Amino acid sequence: MTGVPLATSTPPPTTRSRWSTQQQAILLWVLSLPLIAFLLVPLAALLLRLSPAALLAHLVQPQVAQAIGLSMATTSLTLLITLIVGTPVGYLLGRGEFGGRQLLDTLIDLPMVLPPAVAGIALLLAFGRRGLFGQYLNEVGITIAFTQTAVVMAQLFVAAPFYVKAAAAGFSAIDRELEQAAALDGASGWQVFRLITLPMARTALLGGAVMTWARALGEFGATIIFAGNFPGRTQTMPLAIYLGFELDLNIALTLAVILLAASFLVLLVVKGLLGQQVRL
Repeated sequence: MTGVPLATSTPPPTTRSRWSTQQQAILLWVLSLPLIAFLLVPLAALLLRLSPAALLAHLVQPQVAQAIGLSMATTSLTLLITLIVGTPVGYLLGRGEFGGRQLLDTLIDLPMVLPPAVAGIALLLAFGRRGLFGQYLNEVGITIAFTQTAVVMAQLFVAAPFYVKAAAAGFSAIDRELEQAAALDGASGWQVFRLITLPMARTALLGGAVMTWARALGEFGATIIFAGNFPGRTQTMPLAIYLGFELDLNIALTLAVILLAASFLVLLVVKGLLGQQVRL
């Protein structure tokens, strides 16, 4: 007669093991506090230095309003251009198999790790009045450097890769059998992309778009070299902070608080989208 094995159950944790777990948690918190405090104290100092009433009062100053308006306009245009030209590149990296793919992927990564000042010099040497292409544009009366066009180009150079990388990850995660099934049902390639591929990758695309806008909003190094720091023309919020630190600290503090709040909200949105993607 064959014996039936008895079901075994995991014994409950003892009081000693629970106490050991609590000790480990306390130790981890103690070891983590120095870095947490180092990150938190400067942000708290920034928020506590400027009262809400002073913040509202400084928002109406012409220099602050101009910097905010210019930043909103240029980053919106940068995001729109990124969506148009970045989506095909993201799809190519996420779904394409071709020679040199690793090289293209590295090229997209490069602006994300390149010092912004180097990006600004590169743009100036390419599109400045005596640049590689700028000299020919200058001959027909087109000037790019030190204009709002230069602001958008600087933002696009440093921020677009964030969207492209997110788009590539989103497109690569899609089950191709669903697209093939739609194609068998008679859907054209554009219909499959518009009705199947884009909706399924929307979380990754939206997260990448938000990160791109945030990176463009905070762009400084490439912009100040390629576009200059001219109030009302090329002076975005980060550039106004730089000038305000020398001339009027209240302006710098006001814009710094706005950028801090915008960055915090962007991270909340992105983390919420990533959490939603995990649940899906």
